[in-house]
Amino acid sequence: QVQLVESGGGLVQAGGSLRLSCATSGRTFSNYAMGWFRQAPGKEREFVAVLRWNGYNTYADSVKGRFTISRDNAKNTVYLQMNSLQPEDTAVYYCAAGYGVRDNSATGYIYWGQGTQVTVSS
Repeated sequence: QVQLVESGGGLVQAGGSLRLSCATSGRTFSNYAMGWFRQAPGKEREFVAVLRWNGYNTYADSVKGRFTISRDNAKNTVYLQMNSLQPEDTAVYYCAAGYGVRDNSATGYIYWGQGTQVTVSS
C-alpha cells in the first residue's frame, strides 16, 4: 500500500507561483510513475503532468512552460512547481502513483492523494 499526501496549495494572485509537494510512503517510490491531476468545480479531473521512473515527463498543453514536475527519490516526494498562475488554474490538485501510465490519461494510476486546493485570484 502506498499513501500520498499533498501539500502546498493555497491562494495566490494571478502571475504568482506555488510549489506543491506530494509525500509518499513505501520503499518503492522510485519505481512508480508520479502524476499530477486537477479538478476544477463542475469539471472533470484532468491530467497535468507525469514524471516516470526513468525521468521522462509529459505536460498538458495548458501548463507547458509554466509548470515543472520533479521528484526527490531520497525524500519519496514529488513536486509540482507552478509559475505564472492564472485563474483558470484554480482547482483541487491531486498526485497519483502507478505503473504503465499513459500520457494525458489517468490510466495506470493505482494510488491517489486526497488533494490540495489551489486558488488563483485575478
